[in-house]
Amino acid sequence: MFVMELSYTAPLESVEEHMDAHIAWLDSYYAAGVFLASGRKVPRDGGVILAGGVSRAEIERISTEDPFAVAGVCAYTITEFIATKTSADLSTVRENPIV
Repeated sequence: MFVMELSYTAPLESVEEHMDAHIAWLDSYYAAGVFLASGRKVPRDGGVILAGGVSRAEIERISTEDPFAVAGVCAYTITEFIATKTSADLSTVRENPIV
């Protein structure tokens, strides 16, 4: 599973110009079952996406498709983790690591 943290690298006004395209990009990966949750950070200096079911290479490729990244208004930090405990709603992404 991955935590994709976006940090804005441009003024919020520039980010807002690409918001509709960013939301369409998010929707496409929700429909594909890759994105599980997303939202704005507080304070509003970026956002967070929780994703799973793909490889590290794939999630890095996906991040480069974000219209925010294409426009150069955000930078990504991607953290991979093993979700060994989840709510029942997220049981399909729970992992049992080999010890």
